Amino acid sequence: MDRRGKIYIILTALVVILIIIIEYNKPQKLNWFPSYAKHHKIPYGSYVFYDQLERVYNNNITDTERPPFEYLTKNDSISGTYFFLNGIIDFDEAELNKLLNWTAKGNTLAIASTTISKKILDTLNLETSLISNFNNFDNIFDVQLKNKDLNNQQKYTFTKANFLNYFSVIDSTKTKVIGIISNTEKNDSIIPEQHINVIKQTFGKGEITLNLFPQAYTNYFILEDNNKDYTAGLLSYLNTNQPLYFDKYYKSGKKVATSPMYVFLKAKELRWAYYIMIIGALFYVIFDGKRKQRAIPIVKPLKNQTLDFTRTIANMYYESGKHTDIAQHKIQHFLEYIRTSLHLNTNTIDDAFIKNLASRSNNTIEDTKALFKDIETISSSTKITAEALENLNASIENYKSNNTWTTKI
Repeated sequence: MDRRGKIYIILTALVVILIIIIEYNKPQKLNWFPSYAKHHKIPYGSYVFYDQLERVYNNNITDTERPPFEYLTKNDSISGTYFFLNGIIDFDEAELNKLLNWTAKGNTLAIASTTISKKILDTLNLETSLISNFNNFDNIFDVQLKNKDLNNQQKYTFTKANFLNYFSVIDSTKTKVIGIISNTEKNDSIIPEQHINVIKQTFGKGEITLNLFPQAYTNYFILEDNNKDYTAGLLSYLNTNQPLYFDKYYKSGKKVATSPMYVFLKAKELRWAYYIMIIGALFYVIFDGKRKQRAIPIVKPLKNQTLDFTRTIANMYYESGKHTDIAQHKIQHFLEYIRTSLHLNTNTIDDAFIKNLASRSNNTIEDTKALFKDIETISSSTKITAEALENLNASIENYKSNNTWTTKI
């Protein structure tokens, strides 16, 4: 490779490296996906909330990754608080009955979701509606705890609301209002309309807490201003002395296996088998991965068989005693040599021809005359001996050997 080619390769490599550095250091766009997952640190993840929850409950928390019906069927003797946090919670009838029967035994069912299953709303004689944003173009809302037993009556602002629900109908004889939500109005002449969004009801020997404002448990809300006090107030309604079962099944941001490799990496034995295979392949590439050239067979060139064929035919003629035929072929071959190499016409053999031939072949006129006299004698004979044939061949070869300036055949 020449110098210019090397320069082009170096420049191309530098450009690629520069692009990679720029892309790596480019600020990532903030992800506002409402995952509510404990492992997510995005604004609508619950990493901060779960971290504080472990501290409040002294690590007495169990993550449930299976559906509630399956989990409670397998662990029917557990007691405590079953906590659901997501944008949508929709139980089927069998699952809801399983949860309600478990709650009625003296346990707590806590649900924080923008949309709650209609089956549970009908069971508790509740209805929900969407808060109107007609006079709230900035989608800014105030949330507040309304329990008179709490000293904290402060309003907390939420500035990233798309839509929020509230309880439009409640059973006032059984329902305890915990929190309210209202539009934030800039016009002091308009009194903001307040709506109930967090309630609590007794159910059998247990209780059910419903919160239509799950954003209160997200990273964004907790870390903004002093909103963490509002979240702490909500947690005060839960019995922290009992175990808490934190649902990970009803999660928009739950981890889902999207690759068959999940099966290998989950099992310890298969995972190590996979690692050993990768390491073995790496060693093969390092020590035995060099490209091997296949052996190229040596192809011998075809021999020129013309001379061998001629010799074979001549031997056949000689051994069969066809001396006359061989002599005739030898004479014709010599005449062809004179025509092609010495450029003389052999149709007429006279003194002029003898003189020219002797001159061109570097022989004497006497040797030339003697050779053609032998040729004439043999040509007129009907049968010649092997000795005569050999003498003719020797005479012709000696005569041709004196011709040093032309190509011998």
